[in-house]
Amino acid sequence: MNAHKPIRKAVFPVAGLGTRFLPATKAIPKEMLAIVDRPLIQYAVDEAREAGIEQMIFVTGRGKTAIVEHFDIAYELESTMSERGKDLSILDSTRATPGDIITVRQQVPLGLGHAIWCARAIVGEEPFAIFLPDELMIAHKQGRGGCMKQMVDAYEKVGGNLISVLEVPEETVSSYGVIAPGKVDGDLTEVTGLVEKPPVAEAPSNKIISGRYILQPEVMRVLEDQEKGAGGEIQLTDAMAKMIGNQPFHAVTFDGARYDCGSKTGFVEATLALALEREDMGAQVRAIAQRLLAEA
Repeated sequence: MNAHKPIRKAVFPVAGLGTRFLPATKAIPKEMLAIVDRPLIQYAVDEAREAGIEQMIFVTGRGKTAIVEHFDIAYELESTMSERGKDLSILDSTRATPGDIITVRQQVPLGLGHAIWCARAIVGEEPFAIFLPDELMIAHKQGRGGCMKQMVDAYEKVGGNLISVLEVPEETVSSYGVIAPGKVDGDLTEVTGLVEKPPVAEAPSNKIISGRYILQPEVMRVLEDQEKGAGGEIQLTDAMAKMIGNQPFHAVTFDGARYDCGSKTGFVEATLALALEREDMGAQVRAIAQRLLAEA
C-alpha cells in the first residue's frame, strides 16, 4: 500500500498586478484574461481537478474578487439563460463545491515564496501542489493527461518534492529557475540543486522550472525565515534548494505543450494554438491566419 499522503490541495498565487498587460488588466485580473473562451485561471483549476485535487487556495490581492466570483453561482445569468432555453452545461466547470475555494491575501508583493507562505495555515501538514496560471500547460490529445496529472502519477511512485521542467536554449536560462540534474529515469530527473536566474555561464543545465510544483509542508517552515533573493524578493526556488538532500526531489519533464501567457506574444501564441485545435472554429481560424499572412 502506498504510504505517500495524497495531493488534495493546490495553491494558486494570483496576487500579481499584471502590469505587462496594461491597460487590459487595470480593472480585470490578468488570470481572468481569456484564451479563446476560458480564462487562464479556469485552465489551471481544470488541470488541478483532473489530477484529483479537491481544494483550491487562491493567494489574492486587492482587486482580484472576479477570480472568486468566476467560480461562484451567477443566479441572474443562470436564471436568464434558463428562461431562454439555453444550455447551462457550458458553466459546469465554473462551479465549485462549497468550501473547495479558499482565498488568502498577500498584502505586500514580496515574491512567489512569500505568496506561497501566505497559504501556510490552510495547507497545514499536507503535501500540496502549486500552479502558476500564467504558464498554460496543454496535454497532447493522446498523451498521459495534464501536467499535474503526470506529476501526481510520478509522486505516487517516488514521493517527496517534484517540479515540472522544460528544456530551453542555453542562452535563455538566465530568465528562469534552473535545476542541477542527477540521475535520469525516463521523464523523471533527480534534482541535486536549484539556481534562480543564473548567468548563462554558471547555469547547471538548460532544464528550467515551468510553473508546476508538488511540495512537502516543510517548505513553509523554510520560507518562514527565508531572506530576500534575486530581484529583492523571497524566492521559492531558494527555499526548495535548501530542502534538497533532506527529502527526495525530482523533476518531471512534461509531455505536452507549454505557453508563457505572462508575455503578450506567448498569450497570442496560446490563443492561436488552442483555437486551431477547436473543432468548432479551427478551420475558420486557419483560413483567417493564412489570409492575414498572405496580406502581410
